Order: sequence, then structure tokens, then C-alpha cells
Amino acid sequence: MFLIGDAAACAKKTQKTPQGYYNTELMLKLIAKHNSEIGVCGTCMDARGISESELTEGTRRSTLEQLTDWTVWADKVLTF
Repeated sequence: MFLIGDAAACAKKTQKTPQGYYNTELMLKLIAKHNSEIGVCGTCMDARGISESELTEGTRRSTLEQLTDWTVWADKVLTF
């Protein structure tokens, strides 16, 4: 999974979401437990003032080069 644009903020740890709202940090941790790689666009992180130390467990700063490699490797690509 590669988080780009505003989705980079989904990987920020210690999220405090209101009752009834989804906590994307918990969802990403669940995905990471299944040996899935989760990259976060480094340029997008910089634009939003997110440092590597603020990323939730199981996610890591990544590059558009990594996104390109994953896209070429994948049989199918989903975007939303």
C-alpha cells in the first residue's frame, strides 16, 4: 500500500478520532500485521509537516521511485 497526497496523514500515530469515526492508524496497524508493506510518500509528508518519528508502526517514509517499482511489479493497481 502506498499513501500519497492527503492520505499521508492517515499514517500519523496517536490519532484521536471522535466517537463513531474511523481511526486509520488502527486500520494500518492491522494491515501491517499481515506482512504488508505500507509506504508513505516522503514529499507528501514534508508538505504536511509530518516527520518520520510521527509515523505509525508498520508504515515507513517512501519515495515515488518505490511507488513506480511497486506499480510495475503488481498484477493490478487500485487507486481511490
